[in-house]
Amino acid sequence: MSEPIQFSLDPRCPWCWQTSKWVRQLEAAGTVTVRWGTFSLELQNFDKPLDEFDVAKAVSAPALRTLVALREHDGDAAAGKFYAALGDRYFDGEEDLTDETVRAALADVGLDEAWLDKAVADESTWTTVVDEHHELTGETRSFGVPTIRLDGGRGPAIFGPVVSNPCADDAEATALWEHVTWLVRYENFSELKRDRTVMPDLARVRTMRAQREAAAAAKQ
Repeated sequence: MSEPIQFSLDPRCPWCWQTSKWVRQLEAAGTVTVRWGTFSLELQNFDKPLDEFDVAKAVSAPALRTLVALREHDGDAAAGKFYAALGDRYFDGEEDLTDETVRAALADVGLDEAWLDKAVADESTWTTVVDEHHELTGETRSFGVPTIRLDGGRGPAIFGPVVSNPCADDAEATALWEHVTWLVRYENFSELKRDRTVMPDLARVRTMRAQREAAAAAKQ
């Protein structure tokens, strides 16, 4: 039986993006059904009163609001397709997360580019992003992405698993899922962490690493 889950995302997180590929493997195999939830790292890192947060300057806000509009009108399948196309452009195409990139991602999967304008014009889409963010952090003390919440988004949640690259096949993907869900449902388990062993194989990550190495070399 397929297990309903909520996968909360911020479109700029490469680790979230890589884990989402694993979740798609599971969905294609019939292991899970996915509700694509929103999480704002910019909100999470904002240390002033919420009424001082300027949504117009939030880089991920247009994409998150577009995802909400699609999900609520056409369902999670449409929202998932949009996120997949957006991630391809942002992480492998190294396009900035601009309105133009959002529109192009919509067009890539046969969705109306006007969804961006509809979403931004509708104040309720940002309210939904904020409400989902605070619901997740408040009910589960989540702090980042990827975060997976079981039972269709009403059950226990876990940060991760943080995977560097997609699983090799369905068998590996399913085995990882079985281990992760066992831990999530085991109330005596709190935390398990180690250093990141492999960097994501993404063009944007390779570029950022090269830039950091060049900057470090220039300081020597």
